[in-house]
Amino acid sequence: MANYETVFIARQDVSSAQVEALADGYAEHIKNHNGTLSRREYWGLRNLAYRIRKNRKGHYVLFNYDAAPDVVAEMERQMRLSEDVLRYMTVRTEDLPEEPSVVMQRREERGRGGDRGDRRPRRDFRDDKPRDDRPRDDRPRDDRPREARTEKGAE
Repeated sequence: MANYETVFIARQDVSSAQVEALADGYAEHIKNHNGTLSRREYWGLRNLAYRIRKNRKGHYVLFNYDAAPDVVAEMERQMRLSEDVLRYMTVRTEDLPEEPSVVMQRREERGRGGDRGDRRPRRDFRDDKPRDDRPRDDRPRDDRPREARTEKGAE
């Protein structure tokens, strides 16, 4: 038996529960044929680099497993027949990794909250020095038209 890594992309209009059900079916197929599943990751709904069958987004799922080649061929056949699977790719690997993939590691590092850390702090424009062409609250305003103001000075 050899080690494999498979990534498949499901359509964007399929719910994440349905994607998990698809992944469960493929994982069950591997286990039923004496294969071992070492890692399974749901990467979520992500943008595609280009449109595939009129879809701009897709649900990504990663599998790392140890199985016979005919089991992999049958799983790929099932993916080809499924209308929910846009693309899949299977690669033979040297070992079965146990740690999270690079995609999941970056997601964990990023965390929630949207602070990327590589950006400067946001500049608050209200803290700037007042400009002379804007009226300030402590300066009296002259709301009369310009002509009225110049006539007053001429008198």
